[in-house]
Amino acid sequence: MHESITYYGGCHCGKVRFEVLVNHHQVQDCNCSICRKKGFLHLIVPRENFTLLQGEDVLTNYQFNTGIAQHKFCSICGIHSFYIPRSHPHCIDINIRCLDGDVMGNFEIIPFDGVNWEDNIHRINNQL
Repeated sequence: MHESITYYGGCHCGKVRFEVLVNHHQVQDCNCSICRKKGFLHLIVPRENFTLLQGEDVLTNYQFNTGIAQHKFCSICGIHSFYIPRSHPHCIDINIRCLDGDVMGNFEIIPFDGVNWEDNIHRINNQL
């Protein structure tokens, strides 16, 4: 898909809601420890393409390792619908599993070897 589309999404309980303008329908399926456990499918967008509609007050932040990534999640239901990634701290990384409706078929899913992050990050950096 090459057209720009606005999607809406959020957490499970609905306290966190956002909209995102998607220009590039390619996502990464990372195998690192946190992404594998969360089932995160990464859609990295410029911050200006993301609008948090509600839920700033219920978001909690988790940081580990380098402390650069800000893993945001709903403090009510625990769902990680988006975060600020270490690879692109000026962007927002959205879990397409948290977009409304049945939209996963709109995206090309590309495996990413996050277990060996330092050796492979150039692959993501070259795509954006």
